[in-house]
Amino acid sequence: MGPMTSHDPAHLRDLRDIAVEVAVAAGERILAKRAELAEQGGGDIRGFSTTKTSAVDPVTVVDTLAEDYIADRLLTLRPDDGIIGEEGSERASASGVSWVVDPIDGTVNFLYGLPEYAVSIAAAVDGEVLAGCVVNVPRGLVYSAALGQGATRTGDGQEIGLRCNDVSDPALALVATGFSYSSTWRAQQAALLATVLPQVRDIRRMGAAALDFCRVAEGTVDAFYEHGLHCWDFAAGALIAREAGAVVHTPRLSTPGSAGEAVSAAAGPLAGAWAELVSGAGVLRPLTGR
Repeated sequence: MGPMTSHDPAHLRDLRDIAVEVAVAAGERILAKRAELAEQGGGDIRGFSTTKTSAVDPVTVVDTLAEDYIADRLLTLRPDDGIIGEEGSERASASGVSWVVDPIDGTVNFLYGLPEYAVSIAAAVDGEVLAGCVVNVPRGLVYSAALGQGATRTGDGQEIGLRCNDVSDPALALVATGFSYSSTWRAQQAALLATVLPQVRDIRRMGAAALDFCRVAEGTVDAFYEHGLHCWDFAAGALIAREAGAVVHTPRLSTPGSAGEAVSAAAGPLAGAWAELVSGAGVLRPLTGR
């Protein structure tokens, strides 16, 4: 598939629509399976486990169920495409298009019943994300974008175009961030936070990076940064934020999360001052050690 074909607007919209269809259907399956587990656990699934440690962990079970569904559905709809999934799905691409899949972003929120976890699906060619969808599963909000086509949010029977806020002063900016599971990295992230926090309005930590990008896009936060994300954490969300007018910095899709590199997204009018702030604070440097 050549560059002209892959960037054709109709093709981009088709990829976006497939991402939306599959992500929404996967979200429905996640909700149904979680309800089943909660019924078994007397309304609380935390009693089953607290970490993704084994194949019988309820989080792993639902993650795998969702990713298997997504992989099978994409194989049916786009049999020549590749897939890269958090839970191990991997298929080489014959078409040039590869799907980057996170079946549940925000697994701790999922475990605790906090309504902030997502399915994230993106289509990429040669490392460039062309289309993507992030579904906030418990809230029923569907964020999507195609390259050069803008970004939208659908929910409560409405579809709206997304635009970042017009804040330009970091002191007035509400900033989302997230933290690693590694205690070594958490210590470094805490030190960075201590530098950033006095310079911004406040910090929010919601626990799902894909949704943090979407929050920048919709204006419920003004900026977002985090370290050590994998490609499936940021592929779709970063495109959605860009298409809503954010300035976004991410590693290449091929960079592993273990490299500790930073992602950053800021509303367009804020981007210049935000870049100075995070550069001065050392936010854009990779974390070290594990």
